[in-house]
Amino acid sequence: SQSPAARRWAWRGAKPVPAAIAIGIGLAVHLLLPVPVGVDPQAWQLLAIFCTCVAGLIVEPLPVPVWAFLCLTMAVVSKTLTWQVALSGFTNDVIWLITVSFFFARGIVQSGLGVRIAQSFVAAFGKSTLGLSYCLTTAEAFMAMAMPSNTARAGGVFLPVIKSLSEEAGSTPEHKPQRLGRFLAMSQCHGAAQHSSNLFVTGAAQNLMCLKLAEEAGIVLVNPFMQWFSAACMPCLACLFVAPYAMYKLCPPDIKETPEAPAAARRKLEALGPLSQGECVMLLAMAAATVVWVCGFGLPGATGAMLGLSILLSTGVLSWQDCLAESSAWSTITWFSVLVGFSGALNQMGLIDWMANNVSASVVGLGLPVWGSIGVLLAAYFLAHYLFASQTAHVASLFSAFLAMIIMAGGGSVFSALLLAFTTNLFGSISHYASGSSVVFYNAGYISLRDFWVLGAKMAVINTSVFFAVALPWWWCLGLI
Repeated sequence: SQSPAARRWAWRGAKPVPAAIAIGIGLAVHLLLPVPVGVDPQAWQLLAIFCTCVAGLIVEPLPVPVWAFLCLTMAVVSKTLTWQVALSGFTNDVIWLITVSFFFARGIVQSGLGVRIAQSFVAAFGKSTLGLSYCLTTAEAFMAMAMPSNTARAGGVFLPVIKSLSEEAGSTPEHKPQRLGRFLAMSQCHGAAQHSSNLFVTGAAQNLMCLKLAEEAGIVLVNPFMQWFSAACMPCLACLFVAPYAMYKLCPPDIKETPEAPAAARRKLEALGPLSQGECVMLLAMAAATVVWVCGFGLPGATGAMLGLSILLSTGVLSWQDCLAESSAWSTITWFSVLVGFSGALNQMGLIDWMANNVSASVVGLGLPVWGSIGVLLAAYFLAHYLFASQTAHVASLFSAFLAMIIMAGGGSVFSALLLAFTTNLFGSISHYASGSSVVFYNAGYISLRDFWVLGAKMAVINTSVFFAVALPWWWCLGLI
């Protein structure tokens, strides 16, 4: 055992190797690569700090918000950014919408409303295994409008329901997972989670991030909720219809009929009793927020979520201690505010445009038509997610640059922003770390790591093919193309 002196001097800080990798990447950009002609040296210095920050998000020498804070401090200490510019992201209304949305999602779980909604669908339509999957998919699509976290939906609502249904059918992670549990978990993970996140702009935190970064590039949706929904509704509904059946074929359950499931769901609903006060207040808060999101009233989107949260706090459905315990919200506001500030500064300094011009010129130099160039860039954006353990980190790191590149390649501004935003959700299950919901469903233990990756690759092909086969003609009808 270690001596007391050794324990006192044990290193408890950053992991040395990941820290060396992240810092080394930034130093390489700053010291080894000459500042290109036409680029502000200060912008190049900020790029080095940004690369260090992004590399730290991937290799995690420290918790993500801590690493982002260190990079923010370095940007100010080195006078690369002024205090006001460096902290500008913390006043961003979209970031506050994301933060408040975490609290909102906690209210849906904590009030019990989420489980009631899921069990209600099962009770009504869950007589077959495939029907159960469609029930859970429909329930998640319904809840995504006011629960902007697929991680919270997965861990707080749907995995508990799936475990309960599977156990009643004699299927657990240790005993006969292929009987029912594997199919339901994978169908929810590789289908419902992605497409419900795409259906509404409030369906996932990364959607709101995409819109904010698009706004930084001068692309503004007048009514984000309705414009997003009008573009997403047809391709998402097609995917929500196809995905469960595709998983039924790729990962077939041993049992095909579940006649006992509706009765079991009704028993659970009876045990829950009538709507509780908390559930009624949660419905009121959801309705208030949705009215603001849909109608706009000239208010920032964060206002709707703030109004809903105010209702929950003032009625005691949520306490301030509940909000403080939602550590993911406070982590997100810290690291994402830093990255949004960096990204906005790089854009203002002209570096994003410079990169977009050069990369786009290289892609165009391949001699491809406009759609071919867009396809190459979109494929690169998609496949890059194998390097990321977070969709929000991916968006913060790459969205602005790829948006500019696709526009330079010939894509329309609103079309390009929506194209990348929807793609961000479509790669949410290509690996077991691709998103929070993937982590939740993989860790449930119903499937091996190899099988998860194979299913992820197959469903990625199916999901993207169906989505864009419907989306492109639909967007043409809407005038987006």
